[in-house]
Amino acid sequence: MHRNYISMNLDLLIENLTNPALLFFALGVIAVLLKSDLEIPPNSSKFIALYLLFAIGFKGGRELSHSTFEWEIVYTLLFAMLSACIIPIYLFYFLKRKYTISNAAAIAAAYGSVSAVTFVTAVAYLEIQDIAFGGHMVAVLALMEAPAIVVGLFLLNKYSKEKKQKSFSMRAVLYHALTNGSVLLIIGSLVIGFLANDTQAREIQPFTTDIFKGFLAIFLLDMGISSGRKLNDFFKKGWISVMLAIVFPLINGILTAWLSCFFIEEVGNRFILAVLVSSASYIAVPAAMKIAAPQANPGIYIPMALAITFPFNITLGMPIYYYFVS
Repeated sequence: MHRNYISMNLDLLIENLTNPALLFFALGVIAVLLKSDLEIPPNSSKFIALYLLFAIGFKGGRELSHSTFEWEIVYTLLFAMLSACIIPIYLFYFLKRKYTISNAAAIAAAYGSVSAVTFVTAVAYLEIQDIAFGGHMVAVLALMEAPAIVVGLFLLNKYSKEKKQKSFSMRAVLYHALTNGSVLLIIGSLVIGFLANDTQAREIQPFTTDIFKGFLAIFLLDMGISSGRKLNDFFKKGWISVMLAIVFPLINGILTAWLSCFFIEEVGNRFILAVLVSSASYIAVPAAMKIAAPQANPGIYIPMALAITFPFNITLGMPIYYYFVS
């Protein structure tokens, strides 16, 4: 029986690695390595990203409208927000021994926050396995974005020895985090999906559901191109950042997969939560750090999240987290 279980998970890993969406990501990286002129126009890339967030939010709202209130939802939301606050703290105190205070705070905030694109890929992963998840997990995604940014900036302000550091308003940074386009769109789509009735939802189902995987594949192709362009310069900075970009998510994801069994029953919800906690932000956090901590080097924390953690999570990470939750 144990051999059959290992074989089943190996098959699951192979199935994930041969997923067309993931292969398109690999194609993007290969295109950069071959110095191809393949690229997705910036405006098209932005539209696809907005579409994916809209579709996920709307479908999550529909699921939430058919759900009954349970304490499990409250516990999940509390755990998610607590994780978004604790992870930056423990990472910061580890990282500040190896990086500058500014870089340590930026990396910690990135890994305490979440990646909407990783969430989208996790949803597609569950669809392949025909496993459902609760619509409230979309709300979990939205709520985990801002706390890590606030904690990271608090730690930066507390420990920075640069007295001439440009002052910033915590209120302004918090406002920027909460009104970030991706957060606003996914929360708004969640609310709209929740308010729409079944007939209204069916009218736009071809747009929200039928073409979703095709757009995801194209978007991951673009992400592969973006990741590939950042790899070369990043590796020149040393392998310590590469190792940390794999170990941190793995620890966070596995620990969450184990702890979630005490308050979450559904495998799909536990898997999504583990993926969210293991992901890293390369959109919202850089935008906030550009305002509040311009001295932090984006050439370190963005490639860590985008070029290392993201590919690791969607190739090997997700099968590992699924193994621990199933």
